[in-house]
Amino acid sequence: MTMDVSGNESSRVAARIAWLGELLTQPAGAAGFALIVFVLAIAAAATWIAPFDPNEQFANLQLSPPGVMGHLLGTDELSRDILSRVVFGTRVSIAAGFLSVAAGACIGIALGMIGGILRGSVDAFIMRSCDFLLAVPGILLGIVIVAVLGPGLLQVCIAVAIVNVPVFARLMRAAVLKERELDYVRASIVQGASTARILLRHILPNSVSGVITQFSAATGQAVLMEASLSFLGLGVQPPAASWGSMLSKSRDYLSSSPLYALAPGIMLFLFVLGLNLLSDALQRLLNPAERRR
Repeated sequence: MTMDVSGNESSRVAARIAWLGELLTQPAGAAGFALIVFVLAIAAAATWIAPFDPNEQFANLQLSPPGVMGHLLGTDELSRDILSRVVFGTRVSIAAGFLSVAAGACIGIALGMIGGILRGSVDAFIMRSCDFLLAVPGILLGIVIVAVLGPGLLQVCIAVAIVNVPVFARLMRAAVLKERELDYVRASIVQGASTARILLRHILPNSVSGVITQFSAATGQAVLMEASLSFLGLGVQPPAASWGSMLSKSRDYLSSSPLYALAPGIMLFLFVLGLNLLSDALQRLLNPAERRR
């Protein structure tokens, strides 16, 4: 028995390694993975990469050009180092994107499983609520939610999470409806397995491929949404930095200090591009129909 368990674990590890290797053999997957790792490494090492405190102000250095007194990208209108603020803003933007999508995914997956397994009026109520949320453009819904809750990073994360709930709910409901009709699920029901066990032990693991692909795509959209709300002044509040808030502040200085806008804009572009490339690669890898194209 011990040898069988050990063998099963070894085969699972080998399968995961092979899966990752196949993902990285795709040009889009390798490029997306590299871009994401690059940006995540900057966020993780922000304390060591940033040459100055992101909120430190230097006398008489407003909007200084690159290279003056060690400020590689120059300074902003309040004499703060642009490079340091971009680096620390990476942490804020990425954390907001990942955490908000994770929260929305957890709630949406739970609602989708409940609706798919219970059906009836419960399913109808959940799906009509999702239809209502999906009928409203995501950025408009986010603005309304933040307007009600007030500006701030937490409020933006709540708004982005709510926007993502119906997407994951519909995705998981469709997976539950498909999987519940398969023989292995019917066999579990006949054997007396509980509904929770069937959902968590059988249906959810076999539906994870679609969730992974959607999570990757949704994270890119969430980072863009956080940047948009921060650009409008509804997200991260001063003196904290995020890519969106820096883009908002820099719009009045595009001609005199172009790097003020270019630096956070390029980081935002690279991270979202990496997530989109990775999402496309995952879709091809996990969807047999896509792989045959």
